[in-house]
Amino acid sequence: MNFAGQHKDLGRAEAIDADAPTVAPGEPVANPKPKRSMKGRYAWIGTIASIVIFAVSVFVLWRLVETVTWAELHAAFTAATPGQLGLAFLFVAVSYLFLTCYDALALRQLQITVPYRTTALASFTSYAVSFTLGFPLLTAGTIRYWIYSGRGLSAAKIAALTVIAGFTFWLGMGVVLGLSLIAEAGQLAGLTFTSIRLNQGVGLAALLSVVAYLAWVSLKRRSVRVKGWRLELPGASVSLSQMVVGIGDVCAAAATLYVLLPAGTSIGFTTFVAIYVLAAMLGIASNAPGGLGVFEATILLALSSLPRDQVLGSLLLFRVCYYLVPFVIALLMLGGYEVLRRARRRAEGT
Repeated sequence: MNFAGQHKDLGRAEAIDADAPTVAPGEPVANPKPKRSMKGRYAWIGTIASIVIFAVSVFVLWRLVETVTWAELHAAFTAATPGQLGLAFLFVAVSYLFLTCYDALALRQLQITVPYRTTALASFTSYAVSFTLGFPLLTAGTIRYWIYSGRGLSAAKIAALTVIAGFTFWLGMGVVLGLSLIAEAGQLAGLTFTSIRLNQGVGLAALLSVVAYLAWVSLKRRSVRVKGWRLELPGASVSLSQMVVGIGDVCAAAATLYVLLPAGTSIGFTTFVAIYVLAAMLGIASNAPGGLGVFEATILLALSSLPRDQVLGSLLLFRVCYYLVPFVIALLMLGGYEVLRRARRRAEGT
């Protein structure tokens, strides 16, 4: 998504207020009266829904684990074999590698050339920190601005980059959810207490939504307005690339938890991916950092046929592998980046 304004060259387009009036050079612009949109009036509904989802999930999680003793949990947490841990960290690396492609595709859409090492640093650290701390617009946005502004990117283009990355994530989620719900509708019906037709219907709706979006952006240049800014959406070619990258990221993240599940798990990976995506989407809706509590409650409910203490141990180990370790590495990388930047400035000053 480029910021589209009066410029016809979309690669160089800057952020322009879509509602700003056109005036002659030197003519003062009257301040428009603020308008309270219908969306703004009912924004509290989303907040209440998030709180309700989080509260219900925490209650369900508490009821599910109240029979698990600390000894059982410790045993389950430490039961992972070196092979499981090795595979888990491999999939973590693959997932975060795909995450760096989110920013790379966004920069391509914006027609901005940035060295991949800078893209990888900004993307990895912003996601690793925001996944753990939450508040992604603040945490991830601050880190991206800190790094990309040194390469000459304006705040507007960094904001556009962030929105494009979000589209990449949701395209991947939609495809993975749709395919897995259709392919494993029967097994998922027994795990999630739904019907086969409902699963197939939701899966088909998810795939049709993705196809409709791809068709919509392929017909002509499309743009959306976000809080007064007009953002141009990527075309079909970039959107297809986004979809592939998003699928890779989601599958790698799901595989990280899948390989940590108790030995002898009979649930197939395709089925588990659908459960993982559903848990992740509910976690996002709750606005809790990393979907904490909501994600675990959903996984525990869906995998109720497995030993509860072992599944909970796998979930805690997943948190360590996918969230805590990358978070620590990101903090070390950001500290090293700042030290090197200050040293370079001192060398240039002398």
